[in-house]
Amino acid sequence: MLHAWNSYVKYAWGMDELQPQSKNGVNSFGGLGATLVDSLDTLYIMGLRDEFQKARDWVAESLSFDKDYDASVFETTIRVVGGLLSAYDMSGDKVFLEKAKDIADRLLPAWDTTSGIPYNSINLAHGRAHNFGWTNGDSILADSGTEQLEFIALSQRTGDPKYQLKAENVIRQLQKIYPSDGLLPIYINPQSGQASYSTITFGAMGDSFYEYLLKVWIQGNKTESVKHYRQMWETSMEGLISLTRQTTPSNYTYICEKSGGSLSHKMDELACFAPGMLALGASGYGPEKAKQIMNLAEELARTCYNFYQTTPTKLAGENYYFHAEQDMNVGTSWNILRPETVESLMYLWRLTGNKTYQDWGWDIFEAFEKNSRIASGYVGLRDVNSGEKDDKMQTFFLAETLKYLYLLFSPPSVVSFDEWVFNTEAHPLRIVPTHGSNGQSIETAKPVVRPFGRKQGKQG
Repeated sequence: MLHAWNSYVKYAWGMDELQPQSKNGVNSFGGLGATLVDSLDTLYIMGLRDEFQKARDWVAESLSFDKDYDASVFETTIRVVGGLLSAYDMSGDKVFLEKAKDIADRLLPAWDTTSGIPYNSINLAHGRAHNFGWTNGDSILADSGTEQLEFIALSQRTGDPKYQLKAENVIRQLQKIYPSDGLLPIYINPQSGQASYSTITFGAMGDSFYEYLLKVWIQGNKTESVKHYRQMWETSMEGLISLTRQTTPSNYTYICEKSGGSLSHKMDELACFAPGMLALGASGYGPEKAKQIMNLAEELARTCYNFYQTTPTKLAGENYYFHAEQDMNVGTSWNILRPETVESLMYLWRLTGNKTYQDWGWDIFEAFEKNSRIASGYVGLRDVNSGEKDDKMQTFFLAETLKYLYLLFSPPSVVSFDEWVFNTEAHPLRIVPTHGSNGQSIETAKPVVRPFGRKQGKQG
């Protein structure tokens, strides 16, 4: 983490991303200091206090959202709103909460559609929202259903319900069109609120919608007011099971994609979040079903680990295809330092105690060290077969990949699942205890000052 962070500080300070080979920074998120904001809680958890303080001061003095830039509502929410809220929950420093509120207020007009399903892009300066040109005017499932954790948390911490109301309404709208197998296509019309004919997937553009159904239920203390999230999630898990198949000859379990009635035997590395999600959700079932779900999680994790092990570099490609008697073949062959497999290994290690998951995580870490580490940071690979490097240190490498690896080798009490829920960018949000039976009480989260007490953690 220090090598990645120090490289960013040296060559790209205050910019969105480091280009390690060029040794410069690039603003791919509108100039919001994306790597810095995404790294705050990782620095805090690892006890890197001087680095955290320097980053905190930049947020206080230099972070501005008044940018004439069309931002992805989804990416800005998970990285920036999530990163700031997590830094607030960890440190108790109000500057993070104020900045989170500022950016969320700029995103909010995206939800002003006929159905309440948000547009996925908005100009941060003048608030004009629209959808990406390539979606035919539709909103994307993951992009529209992955703001609930952050916006509910923001309402809890500010006492202003407007964020929560906008985000939760989306789920109520999707509930109206929810199919019996719980599998929604990735394109939704923001005017009608109806699904458009499109792919069903647990990979890109579908993935985190399903993850948040489970996690909002956990965030809401599993109370009556969030019960419909758990019910929708359980329905979707039956759908997931219906999409699973086994390879030959080695019996690797994988999750297909679906278009109309036909299955596509393809799986994104992005879908490797699913074993961790299944493991996290298993305990909410009765004993028999819990065991079935946990077994599926373990089987899928084995497949995802094998995504890494089957390439010459021991780093996974972006997606895989499954053909009879060939087990799996790399499709798109880049690796951009993605975290999903180590994320699932961390959940499985914590929830099963099986150290094999630590061993697998260490293998993946060593492959990153061998192939992706250069003198000026970490880079992805253009091709996991040849090992050819790209020129980008993704913000999620610091936010997620390194954090999950660190937690895989930390005691489970460090950012405990009992007290925290991770957003889809690995930003831990504190679970606020509810008072009263309706579970709707909004109270300000009490900041934690851990792992180090600091002057900047003034409370109030």
